[in-house]
Amino acid sequence: MSPIQNHAQNKAKLISETRRRFEAEYVTDKSDKYDARDVERLQQDDNWVESYLSWRHNIVDETLKMLDESFQWRKEISVNDLNESSIPRWLLEIGVIYLHGYDKEGNKLFWIRVKYHIKDQKTISDKKKLIAFWLERYAKRENGKPVTVMFDLSETGINSIDMDFVRFIINCFKVYYPKYLSKIVIFDMPWLMNAAFKIVKTWLGPEAVSLLKFTSKNEVQDYVSVEYLPPHMGGTDPFKYSYPPLVDDDFQTPLCENGPITSEDETSSKEDIESDGKETLETISNEEQTPLVKKINPTESTSKAEENEKVDSKMKAFKKPLSVFKGPLLHISPAEELYFGNTESGEKKTLIVLTNVTKNIVAFKVRTTAPEKYRVKPSNSSCDPGASVDIVVSPHGGLTVSAQDRFLIMAAEMEQSSGTGPAELTQFWKEVPRNKVMEHRLRCHTVESSKPNTLTLKDNAFNMSDKTSEDICLQFATSSCETDCSPP
Repeated sequence: MSPIQNHAQNKAKLISETRRRFEAEYVTDKSDKYDARDVERLQQDDNWVESYLSWRHNIVDETLKMLDESFQWRKEISVNDLNESSIPRWLLEIGVIYLHGYDKEGNKLFWIRVKYHIKDQKTISDKKKLIAFWLERYAKRENGKPVTVMFDLSETGINSIDMDFVRFIINCFKVYYPKYLSKIVIFDMPWLMNAAFKIVKTWLGPEAVSLLKFTSKNEVQDYVSVEYLPPHMGGTDPFKYSYPPLVDDDFQTPLCENGPITSEDETSSKEDIESDGKETLETISNEEQTPLVKKINPTESTSKAEENEKVDSKMKAFKKPLSVFKGPLLHISPAEELYFGNTESGEKKTLIVLTNVTKNIVAFKVRTTAPEKYRVKPSNSSCDPGASVDIVVSPHGGLTVSAQDRFLIMAAEMEQSSGTGPAELTQFWKEVPRNKVMEHRLRCHTVESSKPNTLTLKDNAFNMSDKTSEDICLQFATSSCETDCSPP
């Protein structure tokens, strides 16, 4: 048995034991202590169980105590039922807590603007709910991806120092949301708070205290690039918090909606063909701005059918059965991360494959946090029942792929009578209810070489999810196959 298989087997045993013992020792005759939805989720969500186990170093006894404390808190604060209406409007408007931007490792930034917090026992309960609301909202979307807490202490006075509130935030990451803390970046801490943060270090414990990063304007850029820092931190981010609506993930329309400008695309296609014969994706006619749906119209001429057949075979050569996210409307491949090669490797493009698993037409849109970096073809279209669509994603203008970059797939079912032209799709997205829209997020990853070092992959196998490991291996296999299958 390989080390990876042995690791997976041990993990499965620990998850099973944790579930069995929690049910037997904590839930029996005490079911009113917990929200039934949390108990049910514990039995179904392996990642959730693993997050508690790993935080307690796979010691089941300690994990069970942590689950007990966490689940009681989740019921007490009604975490599963928190929504915008649970939070006083003034608290959402003030902008003391929100999610926005990414650090240099690609972790979401969880901002706490301490100057807007005034110590007040009457409002502390609502502020704790606000913290839980944002963390739960994020956890449901990213499922295990850590956040970096930005404790912005600039312009902070004595009235803002609230150790009970700080302790609650620490507990959120120590007990309630294990594995979600990447680091805590403390910016511009006043000297009068030195003693207070010595206490905070004891709350964190010796293992987590290294996650505290004390910074000024000079050091904060070691962790967050200027594009995601506000001007008072030496950054260039023009973002200004406002509500409503809720601050979301900053996804925007990428370049080349439904295909790039023809003249620009023709130029880049010629350059691609001349510089790298391996790239086969641009062989589709540049005049066509429709998705690459793998169906051939029987009324087409023989020559056109043959041409499509050749293109289809090349696409199949590029595309491998990567891990799949199985959503209610679309199956999306890859499931978690898009893998791009670097400039030296020549593998610049990647595919997102959407498969419609409904009986109706599904409209979809692709958004990204870095719209200036990427071309996406198509980024706004539809997919017939049972059909698949290949979305080509390529970096634009020599810009570098970053782990901070994200893609968002949005999808919604259309009525049978609805048209699927640009005007109809625009109107559809204006009218479709938010609760009818499926969303799925993808992270970006750069593969350094198309010829991986086996030892490196083996050494890092335990630091990545099974899906991530599978996607990396298949990406390398894809690169090799594409090189072999390309025309001379």
